[in-house]
Amino acid sequence: MGTINNNYVFKALDAYPYELEKCIEALNYALSYNENDEMALSLMGRVYAEILNNYEEGIAYYKLVLAENINNLEVQVHYINALLWNENYKEAEEYINYAITVRGSDKAMLYLKKANLYEHTKEYTKALETLKFAHIYAFNNEFIEYLKYEKERIKTKSFIKDDSIKEKETENPNEKTKRRFGFLF
Repeated sequence: MGTINNNYVFKALDAYPYELEKCIEALNYALSYNENDEMALSLMGRVYAEILNNYEEGIAYYKLVLAENINNLEVQVHYINALLWNENYKEAEEYINYAITVRGSDKAMLYLKKANLYEHTKEYTKALETLKFAHIYAFNNEFIEYLKYEKERIKTKSFIKDDSIKEKETENPNEKTKRRFGFLF
């Protein structure tokens, strides 16, 4: 507990996200002492994905954590968020399905992330069905209330047929641009 490496990790955790310079400095020191420190790698992934919006780099750090410990509970939600933000939907779905099987994982949050995945892919009916599982595994009132807001938000989108949106998105974007701004081409 009292190792130098842990001291730097604690300093980084204390500084994140408000004092990023101190956080990065402490993380670099922590990783110089132990390049495989799961907490330091996870926090570095968060800095890249959440603060710098460099999702690829954040995902790379998360994968280093998972290479050390595939069942790391700390990294699960952050890794899934980065995958969703980077539009790696297939990989996100595979990881969520695995993470749900890990003992001790926050299943309510993982089912919520699965619903978010379906929302990203515009499968609103599946998203609403998945939220039911999140509700079953939720064990505090605040999270249950949050799920209600998520459900309402997704319901406002679900009046649109799932397939109609996908068809429009598969239309060649260059053609749409040429139609709108034909005078430029």
